This record gives sequence, structure tokens and C-alpha cells, in this order.
Amino acid sequence: MPAGTLERPCPPPPGVDRALDAVEAKVEAGERLSEAEGLALYETPDVHRVLAMADRVRRRLHGDAAFYNINRHINYSNVCALSCKFCAFHRKKDQDGAYEKSTDEIVRDVQAAAAAGATEIHMVGGLHPWLPFDWYLDTLRAMKAAVPQIHLKAFTAVEIVHLQRISKRGAEGFEGIKAVLRDLRDAGLGSLPGGGAEVFDDRVHDEAFKGKIRGDHWLDVHRAAHELGLNSNATMLYGHVERRPERLRHMRLLREQQDRTLQDWARAQRIPAGPAGEIVLTGPADRYPLERLPMPGQAGLSTGYFQTIIPLPFYPNESELEHLPAPTGLENLRTLAVSRLMLDNFPHAKAFWIMQTLPMAELMLGAGADDLDGTVVWYDITKAVGEGNHQETTVADLVRAIRGAGFRPVERDTLYRPVVRDGAAWRVGA
Repeated sequence: MPAGTLERPCPPPPGVDRALDAVEAKVEAGERLSEAEGLALYETPDVHRVLAMADRVRRRLHGDAAFYNINRHINYSNVCALSCKFCAFHRKKDQDGAYEKSTDEIVRDVQAAAAAGATEIHMVGGLHPWLPFDWYLDTLRAMKAAVPQIHLKAFTAVEIVHLQRISKRGAEGFEGIKAVLRDLRDAGLGSLPGGGAEVFDDRVHDEAFKGKIRGDHWLDVHRAAHELGLNSNATMLYGHVERRPERLRHMRLLREQQDRTLQDWARAQRIPAGPAGEIVLTGPADRYPLERLPMPGQAGLSTGYFQTIIPLPFYPNESELEHLPAPTGLENLRTLAVSRLMLDNFPHAKAFWIMQTLPMAELMLGAGADDLDGTVVWYDITKAVGEGNHQETTVADLVRAIRGAGFRPVERDTLYRPVVRDGAAWRVGA
């Protein structure tokens, strides 16, 4: 370059959004993102950079590991007192397609799952108007008696509130919910799934889920479960009548509750809390002198906690909202990535292959997800993949997808402990 010539800065490559520089700097430093910054991640045309940031965070948390499990979903009944507009699953008692399984049928399903090597049963259903509370307790006890080793992940927060109402156990409100959860835990319940969260917004609930519990009630159920030592998960059903800022508020409410849950654990692990008490797990390695991720049995952890965020795309088929378009594949990728970046105190982010499809879930492993869920077998709630409710994949398929995405497959149990297997027999590894 001739003397005296001013060097011009190189222009950014086409499509690079320099407005994301400050957001990326916060992600690299392990600082919490605001809702406004989350909206910037949603609105930027530079989606590849958003996915890359989420992948960076995911690798900080889990390296090259990607998780799956061997499980079976059981939907004990589709009879439901509610009629949510988004739901094509529910039926009334005498409506075509209505069903309810007996305890004996469910036990046979559990035994068959265990014989196939399952470590987990995931059981949910409609809000059945006539099944008594003791049926649920007796069914849990029978399942555990039949296969003591299997983990029972069952009942959404919506179902728990329904059970509190029909059980008449304890006082109304939080203490009544806690009493019901204590009874369920003592009967064999091991953890809660994340269903029923939808989107925490009163406008959205009134338009699409009228009659269903609101977000504060859902959060109370999970707080009660955590106080009783039960881990749980969280979903977000998106792509219907909600807007992106409402999704971000949903994420903020989840992480604020997780902050409060993890305070004692973070102190014991010498993880510095932010000025508002925020516990960020996604920062540089030197911020975590002991454990980065909560796991049962660790010092300072006397409660349960949220394990996983599971963003679920809305499929309008056969529902009252079937006039709405389903979210695009790009929106699914972006929402997963934004969830991973915003929920900086959630250990895991799941690409639930049943609702994302396995090829899309494989892509999501490079966009913030570290878990594909499991083999499933039967799933009545949504039919995003093919026809009918026999929606099963194999361990070989899951392992192939994980390796195809460039990650190392790790079989886990429900609490994300590694599984050591000898055929159908298994144990938790170190």
C-alpha cells in the first residue's frame, strides 16, 4: 500500500448483521440477554449467526455429547373436560375415538416397554371427568410394582391441578397442589413432563386455551414439585396466536423461577450470581470452579429443578385453529436457538423429534439442542410424522442422527445420568 494511503476497513460479508455484535459479546461473556435482545435474535436476517451462537453455548454445556433415551409414551385417556382450540387430541365421553385404558392395560404396556429396554415411562392424558384420584395413585403403584426400576414421568401441570380439584386433599391453592404431588410422589411418580405450558400470556390463553390454567398456576405446580425434590421440564407451544414478544416473556418467567430454585446450589458450587440474582450456566469455563450443571445429589441441591426446555411447534391439523399455518422449518430452528440463548440457566434444550421430525431434530443439534428425546413407540397427542399414532424410532436411528450431526451419542436416564446397558438390562453409570 503506498505511503500515506488510508486503509479502508473491510466491509462485513453480505448478510452479517452488525447489530448482533453486542449480543454476541454478552453471550461470549456469559451475561444474561434481555427480552429486547431476544427479539433482535428473532428479527435479524442473519439467522446463521443466531444458530452459531446457540451452538457455542450448547458446546460449552455439553461438549460433543448428545443425549437420547429409551422410553415409551402412554396416553391413558383422551377424554377431557376441556375443549382447547389448538387440541385435536381431546374427546368427550361418548364421542367417536374416545378411549380410556385400564390399570391392567397400562401395566402390560409398562412390562412390554421394560422388556424392550425402556428406562422411562412418559404418561399423560386428558382431564378425565370421572376417574377418581385413587385411580391415579393405584395405577402408579401398580406400574412401580410391576417394574420397580423404571422411572415414571407423568402428568402435566394441568392434570395436577385437575387432580387437586378432584382429590379434596389439602387446602386450595399451592399447599393443596403440594399435597397432591406428595401423594403422587409417594405412589411412584419420579418427575414431571413439561406439557401444558403453551405460552404464558393471558391474551393468548383467552384466545386459544380458555378454561386451561394460566401461566402463574403452571409455574406454581412446578415450584411445588421442585420443593418436593421432583425434577421437571418445560415446554413452549408456539406458532399459533402468540407473538414473538410473548414467547420471550414466557422464557423470562421460566428462567426467573429457575434462578430462585438454583440459588442455594449456585452458592455451594461457588457460581457468582448476577446483580438481580441471576444464575447463568452458559458462561466461560473459569466461572465454574466446581460443577457447571445441577445434578441430583450435588452439594447445595435439596430441591428439584427444571432440566430441559422443549420448544414445540404448533400443528393445526384437525383442530379449531386449522386455518392457521404451521411454523416454518426456519422458524423452528430459530426458536430453538433463541430458547437456548435466553434460557441460560436450563441445563438442556430438547429437539423433540416427534414434533420436529427426525431430520429437523438432527439439524437442531447444531443449533442449540443437546437431546432428541427417545424411542417413544406410541404418541397420540400430535401427528406431525406420518399417519396414525404408532410413532416409533429405533436406537439405531437416533444414534445415526446424532453421529450425522457430528456429535457423540450418550444414552441417558430421565435425570440425564449416563446409562450402562447389557441388552434390556441397564444401570446408571458414573
